[in-house]
Amino acid sequence: MTIPEMPELIHYAIPFFVITVIIEAILTVKVKLDNYEFKDAYTSILMGLGNVFIGLFTKGVILTIFLLLYKYRFFTIPFSWWAWVILLFAEDFVYYWNHRIAHESRLFWASHVVHHSSQKYNLSTALRQTWTGSFYTFIFWLPLIIIGFHPVMVMVQMSISLLYQYWIHTELIQKMPNWFEAIFNTPSHHRVHHATNPQYLDRNHAGIFIIWDKIFGTFEPEVEKPIYGLVKNINTYNPIKIAFIEWYHMLSDVFKSKTSVRKRLLYFFKPPGWKHDGTGILSDDLRAEWEKKK
Repeated sequence: MTIPEMPELIHYAIPFFVITVIIEAILTVKVKLDNYEFKDAYTSILMGLGNVFIGLFTKGVILTIFLLLYKYRFFTIPFSWWAWVILLFAEDFVYYWNHRIAHESRLFWASHVVHHSSQKYNLSTALRQTWTGSFYTFIFWLPLIIIGFHPVMVMVQMSISLLYQYWIHTELIQKMPNWFEAIFNTPSHHRVHHATNPQYLDRNHAGIFIIWDKIFGTFEPEVEKPIYGLVKNINTYNPIKIAFIEWYHMLSDVFKSKTSVRKRLLYFFKPPGWKHDGTGILSDDLRAEWEKKK
């Protein structure tokens, strides 16, 4: 049986994305939830289409790099059912750290911020994807190739993870059964991740399994109503600005800051909000302030 590459899986899912967004919009109107706005949803869809278009090129490049690296693998893991089960958890573990570092390092945040830029939370928000991340974030998955998972297996599992995360971008589903909430990422868990409430910042980085957040101390349950968007919102529906504005701000800090070269370079690696003169506000600072007010 021929296993399709990751881009094909996403392409097959596009009609499903469109239909479910329309259905959610209709249901949202019926239950009178204020989480759909035409301009916002339209922008998210454009960002998603741009991501797919760019992916036609980057996925080919990534697969080529994976195949070259695969020649130097430690083991040869077969296309067996047990290998897919192991890969399900291994890839999700890698995704967790990629996602977490995307919130802790501005270089990776520059591309990931796109996904958090909407102040709404619905299925169209899931489609608001980066135009730049696929050029370099794939490095997190290289260890899976070196271990011995075939590149096609890894890319298919990456696609499955992305498809799973689509349905959790909704407010229509409040809670799943307790056993499901304990193991898997859910709409409730992911609403926390998209929120700017101080206690919710940089929490719940899970892809499929929420267990990683619980193991590594980044889990936060949904208690109060989430406020979506960014600590400092972009406030634009222009896809070009959304895609590149954080790159512009980051590079401006690197080249225009009046400090040493070493400190300028730290703007790539320090968390969003970091300033070389100590005037920046980090998510940990906001969380600590919230803790004091409790």
